[in-house]
Amino acid sequence: MTVAVVPASFDPITCGHVDIVTRASRLFDRIVVGVFARPHKSVMFSLDERVDMVRESLAHLHDIDVVSYDGLTVNFAADVGATVVVRGLRAVSDFESEFQQAALNRKMSPGLEVISMFASVEYGFLSSSLIKEIAENGGDIAAMVPAPVAKKLSQRFAAETSPTASRG
Repeated sequence: MTVAVVPASFDPITCGHVDIVTRASRLFDRIVVGVFARPHKSVMFSLDERVDMVRESLAHLHDIDVVSYDGLTVNFAADVGATVVVRGLRAVSDFESEFQQAALNRKMSPGLEVISMFASVEYGFLSSSLIKEIAENGGDIAAMVPAPVAKKLSQRFAAETSPTASRG
């Protein structure tokens, strides 16, 4: 049985992420989606919120586990018995950093394969950062994120702009 991990911060999960996990689920016996606990970027949602959104967004898939993890991805992969890491590539700009990370992972864990999947054309432009910016400014993100994420973003920005939120 081949186990693959799909690691990311998922702040929040997008339709592009869902597409990669869905396509990877057809290639591997089991997928473990790893929600990274401490990314080196500012996150909008707590770890629990991110895990919940990922679980809700992937509930339609079978043989998928969603768990949080901390530390190195190679250690996480070993802990869950994975021999493959699946990463998504949106554009050429992603390639250099993904290539460097894959080489480092192979150095640290020679038996761990890294598979890069190209984003589907309709999702190649998506990024969690841009989606948060669009949502914050009242734009329509319904086609960019799963419904549970759109709802959560709407609630988050409504709370930040409500009259009670601006009172000190």
